[in-house]
Amino acid sequence: MPSHAGAADLLLPRPPVAAQGIALFLDLDGVLAPMAPTPDEVGPVARRTAVLKAVQHRLDGRVAVVSGRTIREIDRITDRALESASGVHGLERRLKGGPVQRTTADAAVAKALDAFHAFAADRQGVIVEDKGVSAGLHYRLAPDQGAAAQRLARQLQAETGLALQPGHMVLELKTPGADKGTAVAAFMQEGPFKGATPVMLGDDLTDEHGFEAAAALGGYGVLVGPERETAARYRLDDVDDVLTWLEAVAGA
Repeated sequence: MPSHAGAADLLLPRPPVAAQGIALFLDLDGVLAPMAPTPDEVGPVARRTAVLKAVQHRLDGRVAVVSGRTIREIDRITDRALESASGVHGLERRLKGGPVQRTTADAAVAKALDAFHAFAADRQGVIVEDKGVSAGLHYRLAPDQGAAAQRLARQLQAETGLALQPGHMVLELKTPGADKGTAVAAFMQEGPFKGATPVMLGDDLTDEHGFEAAAALGGYGVLVGPERETAARYRLDDVDDVLTWLEAVAGA
C-alpha cells in the first residue's frame, strides 16, 4: 500500500493550474469518464473531447491517456482526441504519429480466459473481457461474487505466472512486464514528453504505479476521488472536477 500520507494527515490539496513545462498522463475510467456498470456503456462526450484537444494543443502534444482499457477503446471513448496513449496497463503504447506497439501476449492468457468464461457461465452479471494481452473479470453487476472471483484469480495467478491487477470491482490477469508506471517512464524518454515534468491523474490502485513513476521523474500524482493512502501529492474530487481543472490548464 502506498505510504505517501497516513490516515491522520491526508487532506491533499488541489493541484496547481499551470501548463508551462508539464506533461499530463490521464487515466480514463473514474478520471476522464464516470464509472459505468459495464465497460461498453462509456462513450464519447463532447465536453471531454473538446478539453482533451484544447489541453493537447496548449501542451504541444504532451498529453497521453494511460489506461487499463485497450487503445482501441481509448480512441472510441475519447473520439481519438489524443495522439498518444497507453492501454492495458502499459502493454500497449502509441506515440504521436506512430503505430500501436503491443507486448506479445503470454500464452497463459488463453487459459485465464477459459477459466473466467467457465466462472461467469452460471453467474449472472459477471462479465469476461478479452484484451488479447490480458483477461478481465468484472463483477460490478454481481458484487456478491467478488470473494469467489478473487479466489479464482489468485489461484490462476499462482498456476500461470500472469500478473494479477485488481481494480474497481474487476480482476485482470495480464502478461507480465509492464504497468502504468513503466508506460509513463517510457513516454518520458521520448519527444514531445522528454524534459517535461510528469503529472499523472488516476483514481484506482492501478494508478499508484503511475504516481510513483511521475514522482521519481520529478513530477507528481493527482488522486481523483475520495481521500485514501496514496503516493499522489494532490487530489481532485471527481470527473467533473478533473475536466474543470483541465479546462483551466488549457487556458493557463
